Amino acid sequence: MTLAMLGEAWRAMGANRLRTFLTMLGMVIGVGAVVLMMSIGQGAQYAIKQSISAMGSNLFILLSGSTQAGGVRSGSGGGYTLNVADAEAIAELSGVQAVAPIHTGSAQVVYGPNNWNTSVIGTMPGYLDARSWPVVAGSAFTDSDVRSATRVALIGQTAAANLFGDEDPVGKTIRIRQSPFVILGMLGVKGQGMDGRDQDDTILIPLTTAQRQVFGSQFPGSVRMVMVQTETQEIMPSVEKEMTELLRQRHRIREGFENDFFLRNLTAAADSAAESTRIMSLLLGAIASVSLLVGGIGIMNIMLVSVTERTREIGIRMAIGARERDILLQFLLEAIIISVVGCLIGLLLGIAGALLVEATTGTLVIISFSSVVVAFGVAAAVGIFFGFYPAKKAAQLDPIEALRYQ
Repeated sequence: MTLAMLGEAWRAMGANRLRTFLTMLGMVIGVGAVVLMMSIGQGAQYAIKQSISAMGSNLFILLSGSTQAGGVRSGSGGGYTLNVADAEAIAELSGVQAVAPIHTGSAQVVYGPNNWNTSVIGTMPGYLDARSWPVVAGSAFTDSDVRSATRVALIGQTAAANLFGDEDPVGKTIRIRQSPFVILGMLGVKGQGMDGRDQDDTILIPLTTAQRQVFGSQFPGSVRMVMVQTETQEIMPSVEKEMTELLRQRHRIREGFENDFFLRNLTAAADSAAESTRIMSLLLGAIASVSLLVGGIGIMNIMLVSVTERTREIGIRMAIGARERDILLQFLLEAIIISVVGCLIGLLLGIAGALLVEATTGTLVIISFSSVVVAFGVAAAVGIFFGFYPAKKAAQLDPIEALRYQ
């Protein structure tokens, strides 16, 4: 019975192909827009998550304070208010997993005929743990190298590619500001950071080597910043409070005076960026869903017109024994067919559009099974919802009045 009604509904729509196509077009555009927008939004979310993962987890950045000379104030990190002893004291706090004092700058690096200007970071072995940064070839430098101010280095993938090309850098000697350094290992790929900087365009060296032989230090033991990693994200607020109190006590800052350091919660900033991206994805999906609503209204309008045009046909069907539910099912099936076929075409166009956007703009798009199912399900539900009223109206026609309709 249902198969016979499906065939009848298909023939009824085929009798006016142009109108059926225009009715279906709203669903096609709606589903295609939803799939495309959700793919772009999920791609953006994935990119943010990757940046957060590459940055490290549960991180604080502690920056030295600003200085003032002749009424001119430097920004954060401009002073020399932090030192290695501060980092060692912070490492003793409960809940702190890794601490890495950092002294950084840029330098021209030379290997044979090649040279490259890159970021050089003087730090300690704990930096690799805090950043979750593996050494994929060779080995990392140790605390012994830091104590001895050894001229050894770890090189990032981008810096290695520009200095060595396809040559293995491990064991080779480079010159940083005319000082020779032996490369102990090569760092794994980190990719682009949240600030857009290439994290792989860097070289890591022992902190003491950077302070004494590369960049120098106006005050012995001073550092520009300290990276702190906590054991869990939940204890970050309490650790932040303890760090602040500890540093104020160590720096002898009296009550009512400003801190001579700046503390940044990188995890909170990353979570905020991720939440913003998630909201953007939802907004994109919601905006695209409006076209589904418009498509549903289009189905209802055309179905109402179809009911009016076929009133006499409905009367004849009722006169020869068709029940109210048979008429209801027939018109509802027509609405469902229009909706489902429109959904399928829209899905194909949406997926093709997403792939085209990725190919032409380089924007990452992710076509997930869930987004396809949601778009298809919502579109089908919209078609059924807006098709029910015209079908109900057709089923409730008075057979005598319907037969008299011209």
